[in-house]
Amino acid sequence: MNGYGNSEVIQVNQNATAPNVPSTGSVLVKVAAAGINPFDWKIREGYMQQMIPLKFPTTPGGDFSGVVEKVGDQVSGVQEGDEVYGQASVLSGGSGAFAERALANADTIAYKPKSLNNKEAAGLPVVGVSAWQALVEDIRLEKGQKVLIHGGAGGIGSIAIQLAKSLGAHVATTVRANDMQYANELGADETIDYQTQNFDQLLHDYDAVYDTVGGETYARSFKVLKKGGIIVSMLEQPNQELMNQFGVRAVLRMVQVSRERLTKLAQWVDQNNIRVNVDRTFLLEEAGKALDYQKEEHPRGKVVLEIQ
Repeated sequence: MNGYGNSEVIQVNQNATAPNVPSTGSVLVKVAAAGINPFDWKIREGYMQQMIPLKFPTTPGGDFSGVVEKVGDQVSGVQEGDEVYGQASVLSGGSGAFAERALANADTIAYKPKSLNNKEAAGLPVVGVSAWQALVEDIRLEKGQKVLIHGGAGGIGSIAIQLAKSLGAHVATTVRANDMQYANELGADETIDYQTQNFDQLLHDYDAVYDTVGGETYARSFKVLKKGGIIVSMLEQPNQELMNQFGVRAVLRMVQVSRERLTKLAQWVDQNNIRVNVDRTFLLEEAGKALDYQKEEHPRGKVVLEIQ
């Protein structure tokens, strides 16, 4: 990536040298597949440049699945030849996942789920940990509780529905009409077409809302909650006025990928036959097109780069 902009700023460097021997606390991985998140195209277009200025050229991408090739000093728990998944983002101490080889901070990788192939595993780290932090750590969702998950057909939402169901919750979700059957297949108990139905008129006395949409959807979600309920958003700062009005808690969840969370996530995936839906696969040299697809379409699940 040679600067901020559209797909033209993403170019394959045919003469790239492999990253150096990993530094202390890092590993070198041979990347099999790299997952794409909305954050990736926002970074490309410069949305975050005030908060997170980049030095160019830089390699984009965070989520990956692959094999450990070399291990740096003071790294325990993984060794050469291990199949791993996690984060290799420049922002988390890595060298970027959209590459044949990448350095990754050993604290942001874990053993790959055995039940997933590389493309599926590459699509899991950020969305899976996001859902885990929100439902397990923030909401502490319990059997019999009711949760509304916005954007149930997206990357985070499709994992969140399955996680909430495995925790024994009653799950409602908002999706587009053509994604309703998909959300039902994931386990949603109530599926609402947000383009023709008003979720805040249909749902009442919910224990929790998990918001991956923001904006007006976030503000209307407070009406769905019962007193003492909680709303966790991936996008919106807690609104004190609405919290006071409805007697609920609000949390902004910034994802924090760690080995501990990735390990718990992988165990849960393997034990519960969890589905990571790969909507579309692109080749590494199509990374610019893949970012555009993530931005402009509404992928059902994940978009993934396959590294040849």
